[in-house]
Amino acid sequence: MAKGKETPLIKQYNGIKAKYPDTVLLFRLGDFYETFNEDAVITAKVCGITLTKRN
Repeated sequence: MAKGKETPLIKQYNGIKAKYPDTVLLFRLGDFYETFNEDAVITAKVCGITLTKRN
């Protein structure tokens, strides 16, 4: 995602990820948890779930 188009959530994710690059981050959004970028790929492989993406 281009830096100029980051949402507040992605800005928060990127800030935390910069501090903890070797940690998979899960963000709670309502009743669900979401992962982003490489964390999503890792989570899908480890949990055996389908990776989806948003535009």
